[in-house]
Amino acid sequence: MKKMMLSYLIIGMFQMGIAQTPGKDSLKVEPVQNLRFSYKQLIIPTVLIGYGVVGIESNQVKKYNTELRDELRETIHTKFNVDDVTLFIPAASVYALNLIGNEGKNSLRDQTVILGTSAIILTGTVFVAKDITKIQRPNETTKNSFPSGHTAIAFAGAEFLYQEYKDKSLWYGIVGYSVATATGLLRIYNNEHWLTDVVAGAGIGILSTKIAYWIHPVVSRLLPGSRESKSTFLLAPAYDGRYTCLCFVKIF
Repeated sequence: MKKMMLSYLIIGMFQMGIAQTPGKDSLKVEPVQNLRFSYKQLIIPTVLIGYGVVGIESNQVKKYNTELRDELRETIHTKFNVDDVTLFIPAASVYALNLIGNEGKNSLRDQTVILGTSAIILTGTVFVAKDITKIQRPNETTKNSFPSGHTAIAFAGAEFLYQEYKDKSLWYGIVGYSVATATGLLRIYNNEHWLTDVVAGAGIGILSTKIAYWIHPVVSRLLPGSRESKSTFLLAPAYDGRYTCLCFVKIF
């Protein structure tokens, strides 16, 4: 029964991500295709994050988290650590598609700035939330379980892929959100996170990318390297709950 409820919740989370929506040279100066702000776009990530936050204090939700963990312990004997790779697949797919000539709605420069902005927002949010909540992981190793950084990165990438290619085909978003959902499920399966960690991480990831699109016109003007020069660089932190790194990207 617990597994069935988990499946329904994860599938719903996947479907909500896809249902959010109402060929050029990547090095040429192109108008930025902005995602216009709408309060309706806040509903899905807010619900996901809200469920995770409620779960911090709700005895009923915490009981369900524990029952799910115990049930998985009884049935799982082998870990599948591919979630350390799958979290990057949705975002990396945008660059792979550009490489083979299937370009998104923004230039490669703008895509990189948007993704970097999303990473900064996501990393800051996840880091602060982990430091404040100090929730113990289900495997009892560390007290930085909430929210799931892996899931946040995966869903941020899925939203990024979806926004860039939704006008070409919804299948890009479906595949991206499928990989992100699988990443979240694996975090639970591998006993690294509670369900509430994963749900909240999904909401943070989606919202981080949406915010990155909303504020991109301002961010782009502030970065070194004008659009006329067609060159820019970007430093973006990345944090998955255990490891922190600084990513440097330069586009000519």
